[in-house]
Amino acid sequence: MSIALDALIFTTGWAHVVLAPYTKVEESFNLHATHDVLMYGVGIDNLYNYDHFTFPGAVPRTFVSSVLLAWLATPVIRLALWAGFMPSKFEMQIIVRLVLASLNSWSLCLLRRGVTRRFGRGTGLFFSLLTCTQFHYSFWMGRTIPNMFATIPVNLSTYLLVDRASNSTLLSSKRITSAISLLTFTGVVLRAEVALLLGPLSLQLLYSRQVSLFRLLKVGLISALLSLCMTLVVDSFFWDSYPLWPEFSGIYFNVIKGKSSEWGTSPPLTYITSYLPKLLLGSLPLSIIGFTIDHRIRTLLIPSLAFIGLISNLGHKEWRFIVYVVPVFNIAAARGSKWMVSFRKNSLLGRLFFLGTIGILALNLLFTVLSTKASVTNYPGGQALSLKRHISEFTAAPHVHISNLAAQTGASLFLQLNAPPHYLPSHQQEQQPWSYNKTENLTPDILSSASTPFTHLISEIPPSTDWRMDRTWRVVKDIKSFDRWAVDWELLSFRGKKKGDLLTRFKDVLLFEESSKLWILERKH
Repeated sequence: MSIALDALIFTTGWAHVVLAPYTKVEESFNLHATHDVLMYGVGIDNLYNYDHFTFPGAVPRTFVSSVLLAWLATPVIRLALWAGFMPSKFEMQIIVRLVLASLNSWSLCLLRRGVTRRFGRGTGLFFSLLTCTQFHYSFWMGRTIPNMFATIPVNLSTYLLVDRASNSTLLSSKRITSAISLLTFTGVVLRAEVALLLGPLSLQLLYSRQVSLFRLLKVGLISALLSLCMTLVVDSFFWDSYPLWPEFSGIYFNVIKGKSSEWGTSPPLTYITSYLPKLLLGSLPLSIIGFTIDHRIRTLLIPSLAFIGLISNLGHKEWRFIVYVVPVFNIAAARGSKWMVSFRKNSLLGRLFFLGTIGILALNLLFTVLSTKASVTNYPGGQALSLKRHISEFTAAPHVHISNLAAQTGASLFLQLNAPPHYLPSHQQEQQPWSYNKTENLTPDILSSASTPFTHLISEIPPSTDWRMDRTWRVVKDIKSFDRWAVDWELLSFRGKKKGDLLTRFKDVLLFEESSKLWILERKH
């Protein structure tokens, strides 16, 4: 059973990567940094070929996670080469994301084993089922946003605190030291908001006399200094700016200067009323039950609840800022699920609780299936750039302009298949390399000018809407993307329909609506 549950967690993460292999703009820094480490190496000679010198972003971000991911992906790529499989750059992107998904899955599997030891096999089973039927966490654990790198050490620290006998009241000194060190490293190097989780946890450990103040300060200070040295050395080199501490730069820019508010602000209760329900789905009501019935769950959840309360004071809010608490809430929900299904099935209450738990899992799964289907088609830029056959017929070396929407929805460096750099010399094309251009704010007048070098456009504007575009460009392919789910209410009506007809047509009740978002255009001769 244990191996089967581990396999389920890994398979869920991998499936979301394979089904939705493209990425969006929020993933681009770490993805492109990983690309550059793989393609150029970490030598000083090629440093200025890195993408972040061309597109630096508002604040610098750490290279520590990207370098580690590239190094971990390298043996997998080499193994594929040794086996005779020559991965393209796009396939290397999938490998990189599969490695990240595997790391997150591994941390969840460890956590599940700790949950099983602490709360029993039934709770461990429900932890796996709830985790795998939640859309957001499963979909994003193979995506290269900084938060999904940070979830790995956060999960490991939770595992260290959970993995003990069911009746244990004291944690070992080594486990406390390791957990604090991991969270400190995460806050200093990867995501500064994790410090808001470390603070309440440290106070709880002090209050429960699990650790002394002296030892807490000693471990925290040493961990912080070592982590700071790591990020200063690595990131100062890659950004060619000495000294550089990316997470402090982010705090200064977003919090002290208040620039994060430029991305929008939300009411204080947004995490509780919107983002947490969206992340947890059916785990939310189940976690309340777990919190109510088991004092061990209350002890486990208090730091996470305090973290949500603290981070709610910041005006700019996003679901990914609190993604670290999802596994802890799932532990609470799993405990609540186990309690509900433990009632005798020959009683009305027992049957209701059992059906309620199964129903929540079924609704979770339904929501995840629908969300995944929608998300698979939500990367038109990636789909457009991967359609090489619609561009390669052009006689000259293609010069492709990538519009802003295309760049934001999947047109990553890994998809620039026919342009340098190449991972191996054998990957270089015999013909002249392609050129890709992401210059922004080009008007139809400029794009239609004979002086522009572009042979192809990946455009968000169809030629039919502008006479200049229509005169110069022809549509090769339109790329559709998800709009919404719609309900065909007529099919739900019983009037004039037999019961058998309704059952046959039930699958057509929910309509998947999409429309063209991008157009691949070729210059007319």
